[in-house]
Amino acid sequence: MLCMASTIRPAAPSDHPRLLELWRASVEATHHFLAPADVDWYEEVVAGYLPQLGDLRVAVDDDGEVAGFISHDDGEIHMLFIDPARHGQGIGTLLLEDVGADGGELRVDVNEQNPVARGFYLARGFVEVGRSELDGEGRPFPLLHLRRTARAAA
Repeated sequence: MLCMASTIRPAAPSDHPRLLELWRASVEATHHFLAPADVDWYEEVVAGYLPQLGDLRVAVDDDGEVAGFISHDDGEIHMLFIDPARHGQGIGTLLLEDVGADGGELRVDVNEQNPVARGFYLARGFVEVGRSELDGEGRPFPLLHLRRTARAAA
């Protein structure tokens, strides 16, 4: 697995358009259960969330291009999205391990209909601990609740 993202840094407001672009491309590549109107609706929600996120980090490749991002708060991962052209290069793992560097517990919700995301987290030590019929916006897209217990930093 070749990871060409050499730097993780805090996101700046000027990164938000690129993050929204990455979010949409990633969702269109992995969330096949969403209708185009659903993607449009969530894009507006995410655009409103980005400026409010406290710990938003980006992975920047050697060319200075933002290749992915993660947001978390107190061990809860709110977003982890990677440029779909860069899937499988270790960028998601790099971001995940950066926020989990203290070895504390991490939690994340993934859409049940997104087996790629579920498999990603399970391969990195997360286990399913619950399920909700509705997503965080109250829409009928079931979520799986995953947790990785506290451990020594990887």
